[in-house]
Amino acid sequence: MSEAEAGGGRRFWPLLPEILLALAVLASLGMTAAFFLHHGYLPQPFVLDTNDTFMDWFNTAYWANNRGIYDVWRSIYPPLSFAFLDSFSLHSCYLQSPFYARDCDRLGRATLIGFYLLDVVLIWLSLRRIDRVTAPWRTIALGLGLPLLFTLERGNLILACFAFFVLAHGPLLQSRLWRGLAAAVTINFKPYLVLPVLELAVRRRWRMLELAGIATIALFLVTLAVVGSGTPGEIASNTANWIVFQSGQVWNEVNYSTSYAPFLTMRQAQVPLLDFVPSRTIETIEFAVPLAIRLTQVMALAALVAAWLQPRALPASRIAALLLGAYLVTQSPGGYTQLFLLFLVFMEPMKRPGPSLAILCAYLLCLVGDVMLAPVLQITSTSWLGERTVDPQFGLTYGHFARPGLIILIVWALSLDAIAQVARAHGASRPSLGLAAA
Repeated sequence: MSEAEAGGGRRFWPLLPEILLALAVLASLGMTAAFFLHHGYLPQPFVLDTNDTFMDWFNTAYWANNRGIYDVWRSIYPPLSFAFLDSFSLHSCYLQSPFYARDCDRLGRATLIGFYLLDVVLIWLSLRRIDRVTAPWRTIALGLGLPLLFTLERGNLILACFAFFVLAHGPLLQSRLWRGLAAAVTINFKPYLVLPVLELAVRRRWRMLELAGIATIALFLVTLAVVGSGTPGEIASNTANWIVFQSGQVWNEVNYSTSYAPFLTMRQAQVPLLDFVPSRTIETIEFAVPLAIRLTQVMALAALVAAWLQPRALPASRIAALLLGAYLVTQSPGGYTQLFLLFLVFMEPMKRPGPSLAILCAYLLCLVGDVMLAPVLQITSTSWLGERTVDPQFGLTYGHFARPGLIILIVWALSLDAIAQVARAHGASRPSLGLAAA
């Protein structure tokens, strides 16, 4: 065997697990497509309301084109979302209902699909710059996996936000100004994305953090002036109202979650879950869930403290993943928010056990579809995608229990590896806790 052949073999065998996992994602996508062609609707964990496809986009766009965003609809989105959708919608389509607008607004649908395609391209370009060998397989998993497809089916504004997230936290932009502006856009779309930006504080990159903060505030003020409403007080008040509303939406929360926290409200669920789940299981969940969440928070905090001591020992993407992962374990802003975490995980090399385990979990989270444990309800509704009447059946699935657990495993794997890397770096040279270079 020649040296070139031997080198090729050494590159292939470590890559084999990623190839197989990417093919598994493709196979799961094929099975979901076959299910859709046969039944006329998308299976779990896609949303129960089969007539609601794209409506995260068009419900929001309806209010972007009409009055009452914060006092009638009581939105919790910052003004950027409405300024953006107002710019990318046909105003004449929003004189009636949001459902009418979905069929009428060709610009809105084209923008939605366009951002999905842009997201896939940016994923490919970013991962290819990091590692050309693993990029195709990780791009397949992210681009055709459940989190991004779920986001597309919902028409959630994460489609637009994610493009800027990749620019802010990926390797494509080198300019501090442009990275700061991209980070500002992500925060103004989804405020919880301030968490990965705080990696700048952990690494003591104060000038970059200041730039991102100024850009975030400036963009908020500009869009506030454009929209004419959406002050911090209005958003805070509506958020409190939203939390109360969400407490009555347990099934939607459990269906596709990043956290086990929604399981704590199962006893109060409107769906009679106790008819399908033994009470002892519920009691075990109520004991184990808070313990798992707290221990994971402690582990992530320990890794972040370690990173503060050795700010150069870990890449920025790792610290951002720990900050975001600890939040997603604590509560779920929606299953599609995994997308941000998985992108950060796929920037890791599969070298040590910790990152390798995290990457394995990331691939598993990209598998499309689910396997039902127990049916809970069946309804008759109209499928917008299938253009016919359907009888979807939904229930408890393996994914309800597995996905939050995989997020926990990612946080633990990255945290333990971070602590080990910091300990190794600390043994080699003990840093000064002064200001790091900006």
